[in-house]
Amino acid sequence: MPPHPEESHWFSLHVQPHAATLRAWLARKFPSELDPDDVLQEAYVRTWQAWERGEVRSAKAFLFATARNLALDRARRRRVVPIEPLVKEEALSVLEEGVDVPEAVARNQEFSLLSEAIQSLPERCRQIFLWRKVHGLSQKEIARRLGISEHTVSAQLTVGLHKCTAFFASRGLQRRARDE
Repeated sequence: MPPHPEESHWFSLHVQPHAATLRAWLARKFPSELDPDDVLQEAYVRTWQAWERGEVRSAKAFLFATARNLALDRARRRRVVPIEPLVKEEALSVLEEGVDVPEAVARNQEFSLLSEAIQSLPERCRQIFLWRKVHGLSQKEIARRLGISEHTVSAQLTVGLHKCTAFFASRGLQRRARDE
């Protein structure tokens, strides 16, 4: 919905005149950290929203404080370093308390077989199966991403489950009873 003329007038009178000064200040304070125009646009939106709620007493002060906080947040996010595990996950299961080595080996073998079963699926079926069962995407989201119907996604999941079951059966592996 376009703003009323009085709102546009307020914005052009109290906020926009500070754009060049704010852009220069951002470029000087955060030279390689961010794009000043992105921060400026976000600060405009937040200042506008705050003004509509009646929270702005000084547009310039609010705009600069908002831009500073946005720039600091973005700079902090860029400095976050991903933490890499020191030990591979397979090794962790062997080191867990209460888990004996044969149990850990059996679990790793089961995981390898499951991985092999999934890899044996046709490409689209495998993609749908992994998105649903591993990544937890909804059938609706998968259908949207692939441009297919939810019914097709459901059918492909059913095919994937049947093929994985057949894969295990062909290797003489039976599904464990639920009460074990």
